[in-house]
Amino acid sequence: MRRVVAANEARSLGRGGISAVSRACGLSRKAIAKGIEEIESGAAPPPGQVRRPGAGRKKITVRDPGLAGALERLIEPETRGDPESPLRWTCKSTRAIAAQLTRAKHPVSHMKVAQLLHVQGYSLQSNRKTEEGGDHPDRDAQFRHINAEVTRAVSAGTPVISVDTKKKELLGNYQNDGQQWLPAKTPPKVKAHDFPHPDVPRAYPYGIYDMGRNTGFVNVGTDHDTGAFAVASIRGWWRHEGRRLYPGAKNVLITADGGGSNGSRLRLWKIELQRLADETGLSLSVCHFPPGTSKWNKVEHRLFSFISSNWRGEPLRDYETIVNLISRTTTAKGLKVTCRLDRRKYPTGRKVTDAEMHRINLERHTFHGDWNYTVRPRPSPSK
Repeated sequence: MRRVVAANEARSLGRGGISAVSRACGLSRKAIAKGIEEIESGAAPPPGQVRRPGAGRKKITVRDPGLAGALERLIEPETRGDPESPLRWTCKSTRAIAAQLTRAKHPVSHMKVAQLLHVQGYSLQSNRKTEEGGDHPDRDAQFRHINAEVTRAVSAGTPVISVDTKKKELLGNYQNDGQQWLPAKTPPKVKAHDFPHPDVPRAYPYGIYDMGRNTGFVNVGTDHDTGAFAVASIRGWWRHEGRRLYPGAKNVLITADGGGSNGSRLRLWKIELQRLADETGLSLSVCHFPPGTSKWNKVEHRLFSFISSNWRGEPLRDYETIVNLISRTTTAKGLKVTCRLDRRKYPTGRKVTDAEMHRINLERHTFHGDWNYTVRPRPSPSK
């Protein structure tokens, strides 16, 4: 538009106008002459544009009509594992894609590849944990059963706890995912590698979440995650908190995963529950979640998620650090967590005989007795 304005002034001055305007504004005589030509021919750019319609460099997709199709064929998910796919088993970075397109006579930069991918509706995606394996036919019915049992127990004032073992943690100056606020350019320095050598100590946090009171109790084990350790953690919760909060309780409802140290098929878990029932006089009712649905257990998203958030970016150098970070976990809705360290030994390989199983005072519920059952105290020998 500057060229057009200068050309218009030069035309109004007549002969010698181009030279006068060039000296006044510093624009070249050639540019002013081109502006006069555009005005006289009616080919001046529309207001707000630099070039005439159709002028300038053409888009790469116009110059190379086959580029978009070639890009689509390269990144199509169905080509994954295809022996003919040039990007088979390679990291599909924009640079790798640009190099392959260039070899296929579609020269393009990696920046333009990224732009084209966005135009075609692609974006960077990470894995999302949603697949839970094959659904059990009684999956939904078991969820409804658990919900009904929990609702009934909470209404009656019966303690209801959700239990599970959190992911085991390596102790030492190792990386812990997440970030924390620190002075600029002072990140904690940790080891470059965290290979799980057998000599590296580990922590096994077993969580008990009280659904009725929104409180958590975590027993941090140092040996092995066994059925005996799981029940010992529940015993610790009852001694430190449960019997004080529920002085008149005769029953406890436990919701647990279907596998792990509190699995529905684990004999040692049931043997230890019987010991706990005999010691406390409590009837222990257990409802297991169906296979592959452990993330629905309340302890996962009401307790463990907040613990992970609280210690994000903090190297778990020793047991004291773990216990302190867990016990300081709180939420806006009033969650309070108690944590203790358990240094007792829980050896693996304990065999439970059929005779021991027959002595368990176990009552299977009408619906799915393998998932839902109650372990009651056995009468004392004197009686």
